[in-house]
Amino acid sequence: MKCINKLCAVLLGIVLVFQTGCGSDTVELSRPYDIYRTTADMGLAVSNSGEEKTFFSDGLCVTDDVTIGTDDTDSYVAGGAAAFNVATGEVVYAKNLYAKFYPASTTKVLTAYIVLKYASNLDEMVTVSENAANQEADSSICGVKAGDVISLRDLLYGLMLRSGNDAAIAIAEHMSGSVEAFAGLMNQEALNLGATQSHFVNPNGLPDENHYTSVYDMYLLFNEAVKNEAFLQLISTKSYDTVYTDAGGNPVEKTWENTNQYLAGNQTVPEGFTVVGGKTGTTGDAGYCLVLYSYNTKNEPIISIVFKADGRSNLYLLMNEMLAGYAN
Repeated sequence: MKCINKLCAVLLGIVLVFQTGCGSDTVELSRPYDIYRTTADMGLAVSNSGEEKTFFSDGLCVTDDVTIGTDDTDSYVAGGAAAFNVATGEVVYAKNLYAKFYPASTTKVLTAYIVLKYASNLDEMVTVSENAANQEADSSICGVKAGDVISLRDLLYGLMLRSGNDAAIAIAEHMSGSVEAFAGLMNQEALNLGATQSHFVNPNGLPDENHYTSVYDMYLLFNEAVKNEAFLQLISTKSYDTVYTDAGGNPVEKTWENTNQYLAGNQTVPEGFTVVGGKTGTTGDAGYCLVLYSYNTKNEPIISIVFKADGRSNLYLLMNEMLAGYAN
């Protein structure tokens, strides 16, 4: 559904109650996405000419319907999902659009966005700390060690392709001095983009009850990120070779493969669609997650999201059903 009038609201109800994706609790939201606010109200516009104002929702996919198309798909396999036609401004598929979910490593979309927005030089060198290198044995890592010296650019590829939690911490410490300070920047950037139902405490998405988002919030973050050509280059790269030095100055060579199963060639893309890339995420609490950027048969850009799928195969099953059935 697309709102034609700029003044239409994303959510028309005053108070809405949703089932969360993180348990049996309900979350009460009072007008969570206030698109009546203008970009100037949020400090995002330099000026407004005359009586004309640019509303925050201008150019976004908005809807007052939280359920679209779920009866005709295997929607039960996931907690939340949506497909957004960026060209037409339509939300073409939706399940639990505004409910609360753990994002797992899809968090790294925001981490990469911040780096690309604020870093003055991606070729500057980063020394990996003990804190960054000290990840759990079963954690998703790109394998950097304490004392390694590696470029910020290479860390971004380790972050987005290999989904390195170690790379995420190294990036956060380099950019902001600490994980806590970087998380503060993440929350500010999320609010600036209208993601009012999100809160982040780390740059990698490891489980924390205070680290959450919604399907719609992730759309807002990803929609802004894909406007950056460097970000598109990141998410579309299938494999990346890096050479950096360890604490003793010795060269270290690694190859990182993309965890996106479409790019890896392990999942078939719906006929007529072209997948650019995206970001996967998986934890026990978050389930299997995927944020995807693709082009449909009309060459229109599509953002599609699945949160809390019950398995990897079902994640891609629902993603294909959404794309083929509703985003074509």
